[in-house]
Amino acid sequence: MSVKITEFKIGQPAIRALESIDIEYLDQLTTITEKELMSLHGFGKKGLAILKTALAERGLALKE
Repeated sequence: MSVKITEFKIGQPAIRALESIDIEYLDQLTTITEKELMSLHGFGKKGLAILKTALAERGLALKE
């Protein structure tokens, strides 16, 4: 089952940044690169680290 990104302790600006590109669920992050994430206004290193850890715990990763 997919987990919503709002379930993780990332800031509201990061959540809004992800929602602006239609990312609502953790598994959708496998379609985007780290560089693309970091280019989003409001998305930073802390949110990236949290989401990368969550992906890894589920055997997933960001797009290479």
